Amino acid sequence: MNEVLISDLNTANGCVLGHAHLNVESTLNSLSLDMARRLHAALTDWSGRDEVVAVVITGAGDRAFCAGGDIQALYRAIVTNHTANAVVDDYPFGFFEAEYRLDFAIHNFRKPLLTLGHGIVMGGGLGIFSAARYRVLTQKSRLASPEITIGLFPDAGASWTYRNMPQHWASFLGLSGAQLNAADALLVGLGTHVVDHDGRDVILKEVLSLPWQADASDGDLLEEWLAALDTPPMPQAQISAVPERVPDFEDFAGEISAVQNLKGLSEWVDKGIGNLNSGCPTTAGIIVEQLRRVPHMTLADTYRMELTLATHCAQNLDFREGVRALLIDKDNAPNWQFGSLDKLDWNHVLTHFVDPWPNHPLADLE
Repeated sequence: MNEVLISDLNTANGCVLGHAHLNVESTLNSLSLDMARRLHAALTDWSGRDEVVAVVITGAGDRAFCAGGDIQALYRAIVTNHTANAVVDDYPFGFFEAEYRLDFAIHNFRKPLLTLGHGIVMGGGLGIFSAARYRVLTQKSRLASPEITIGLFPDAGASWTYRNMPQHWASFLGLSGAQLNAADALLVGLGTHVVDHDGRDVILKEVLSLPWQADASDGDLLEEWLAALDTPPMPQAQISAVPERVPDFEDFAGEISAVQNLKGLSEWVDKGIGNLNSGCPTTAGIIVEQLRRVPHMTLADTYRMELTLATHCAQNLDFREGVRALLIDKDNAPNWQFGSLDKLDWNHVLTHFVDPWPNHPLADLE
């Protein structure tokens, strides 16, 4: 089966719309290495062709735009490497590098690019969705960076996303992995527009009918059309329960306590705090340090930092153990390297931020 469908679609007035359709409904359109590379190649092609006026990225099925990276493929490669006590399968590194290059390319795509994030939009799927200029949700969208539950960290551009939202929300979302609905996503800036879930299939047809001009790549045209759409009935925002404060990312224990002290504000908040308390302590440390560093970084810097972090996580025990417990054996009983948040070794956290290469593989990003 073709995991991603790449198409040139003719607009009503003879221009071309690039369309990428994630096509692995059985895995909730989880992103594989091949999919990331093919999407990046398509964007490069569309960027260089004058007749291509815009790009739309969609996902197959009713349940998800993209549930994230293909974690099980990553797990199999990581287990192979640990069993052999050497890196014999470079899939994890290749995947993360390709994924981050794709996300960076979406961020910097010079033509109008729309992602239609219906249903589940998480992890690597959120990375694709959030990098677009036009980020269209439905009232059934559910967005999250739930990596604390599997021993990874919020990646695929989450550093940049958190950099650009109110920091008390960034801290809670990163440390809790809490799911956002469409109203939440609009509040924090992850989404730009909302369309009706059941009527989303007409979006592509209507974009094709717009009066595009090949020499314009006019984002205003798409913006005006989106602004004129009727907004469907929306769920109530949940994140507004998290009160404004000034996080202290220099104080790990204090920041963790500040989030834990939010318990009782709502069931949604309490569920997120439960994720923090049972989640990977090393991930919690990485997130706090990630949030401390990112205000001083460029977009390219954040992807370089994330590739460094991902490479270390793929080589350490917690990521493998978290995936095993949540997705493979499904016993929900991970044996984290540090048994609790108060036992975390901060020097261990900092080793994740040290580049393992003399020359960074993403040094060419600008």
